[in-house]
Amino acid sequence: MLGVARSGYYAWRACPDSRRALENRRLVGRIRSFHEESDHTYGSPRIYADLREAGEIASLNRVARLMRRNGISAKPMRKKHRFVSGRPAAVAPNHLKREFDVAKPDQAWVTDITYIRTWEGWLYLAVVIDLCLRKVVGWSMQSRMTRELAIDALLMAVRRRPFRGHVLVHSDQGSQYGSDDWMRFCRDHDLVPSMSRRGNCWDNAVAESFFSSLKRERIRGRVYRTRDDARADVFDYIEMFYNSRRRHKHLGNISPEAYEAAIKLPPEVSM
Repeated sequence: MLGVARSGYYAWRACPDSRRALENRRLVGRIRSFHEESDHTYGSPRIYADLREAGEIASLNRVARLMRRNGISAKPMRKKHRFVSGRPAAVAPNHLKREFDVAKPDQAWVTDITYIRTWEGWLYLAVVIDLCLRKVVGWSMQSRMTRELAIDALLMAVRRRPFRGHVLVHSDQGSQYGSDDWMRFCRDHDLVPSMSRRGNCWDNAVAESFFSSLKRERIRGRVYRTRDDARADVFDYIEMFYNSRRRHKHLGNISPEAYEAAIKLPPEVSM
């Protein structure tokens, strides 16, 4: 029916897999392993970087092709639902002005708050991110979106990062960031407040991007049974994956902690 000779068909069946096919099969196994280690969040560029670091020789196009053929892909982004926060008591100038590329650590931080669903009610998460390192240097989780939530995240950052001089701290115009307590804390710890324009999420795009990664790569729209379950999972994502292992495009496809270690090396060593 297919116009193939019987002898040719049996010869084809008896022929072993080619060297290329065997190598592809082995490579797919490694790709699946790295994909599972990333909690099924990595696409072909990050998988390619993992393979290169592990000593594998394969082009990015080949990795992408093998992933596509075997149904291995990163989790798609979910549509983000936004909420409107109260107006601040004080509005700081927009000192950052979307200058997200910062040369040194502890010169500019961004901060924001998001919410996570649980069967016990909302769990609110505040983070502080260093713009140079793209690292979460402070975070706090509480059942209510209060000024203490925002200040506790900033307090963790101050305690973790013994900086010298002033640090710019950029936020949106949420009421937590315009409170007297927030302004007083910043003044007492050599922090310079900066705020996005009203209703302009792009002015705080780095913090928004982190929340998008958290919800796409870990939460994935699910509802946690308890707030404690959510706290444990978010802690694991931030400290055990995002800061220490997750490859970041802005940092040359290495993790924030690996990047921080690299820039601390003497020039002759880091090269």
